[in-house]
Amino acid sequence: MKKLLCSAALATMMSTAAMAETIGVSIVNFDNNFQTLLMHGMQDRAKEKGAGIQVEDAQNDVAKQLDQVKNFIANGVDAIVVTLVDTNASKTISDEAAGAGIPLVFVNLEPTDMANLPDKQVYVGSNEVESGTLEAFEVCKLLRAKGKSAGAKAYIVMGSLVHQAALQRTKDVEQIFRTDMCNFIEIVDKQSSEWARDNAQNLMTNWLTAGQAPDAVIANNDESAIGAILALKANGVDMKDVVVGGIDATQDGLQSMKAGDLAVTVFQNAKGQGGGGIDAALALARGEKVDRVVYVPFELVTPANMNDYLNKN
Repeated sequence: MKKLLCSAALATMMSTAAMAETIGVSIVNFDNNFQTLLMHGMQDRAKEKGAGIQVEDAQNDVAKQLDQVKNFIANGVDAIVVTLVDTNASKTISDEAAGAGIPLVFVNLEPTDMANLPDKQVYVGSNEVESGTLEAFEVCKLLRAKGKSAGAKAYIVMGSLVHQAALQRTKDVEQIFRTDMCNFIEIVDKQSSEWARDNAQNLMTNWLTAGQAPDAVIANNDESAIGAILALKANGVDMKDVVVGGIDATQDGLQSMKAGDLAVTVFQNAKGQGGGGIDAALALARGEKVDRVVYVPFELVTPANMNDYLNKN
């Protein structure tokens, strides 16, 4: 009898293990600070839900990411989660998953064909119209407070040009700077840093070599803002004279704000997006209905409220 009970218990355990969903995840690049935060959010939620998770580093390579998706399909995962290396490649990935009948969740970086996603495919992220808008409007207010309303010069440090987020954030800034309240701000130049601190530092150094220090630097992410700050300080620019904005509210970004260098950032909830992506993937794998687009709100962060965000990303 004891042997039969043990066998029954083992069979139950094996059955439960077999029922646990497995999710394949392809991340843009493990070296990217925010993408790593997203990955941790996914891993934590998968553990919490008792799901298996296989995470791969696409290393900013579109072909590698597509191969990873194909491997997930071949391995029979229950759902796939992707943060896109190139948002323009979303349809190819979408078609692969749809052809295999495997649910697909795009997280953080919005697919270009989001309006036409097939069944069992969704997007979980934040509305990028909010991000650059919040950042730019706060930069505008700070410049006015500094008495710069007669004229101010600014640079935009963009993220990767193959990411919809970088394009939308930049567009947001440009639209705010065309409004009556903020049209005193002239955008001298805008270039991509590929989201990277080192690239942004080099870019800012080149701008300073070619001309005078700007009144403002608006970066598409905190890492780029920090790179610009490092270049400004290395060239003897007093940070009290420059308003620098970023997006993400990473720990490094908030430490820069605490030091008095970063004037504004926008909290992008990595845990909320990553965990929400896993929730959506599991729901789709179980045949449950999920909204085509699940937005996690952006939140403005300034020195006045930064302590509320110190442990959030």
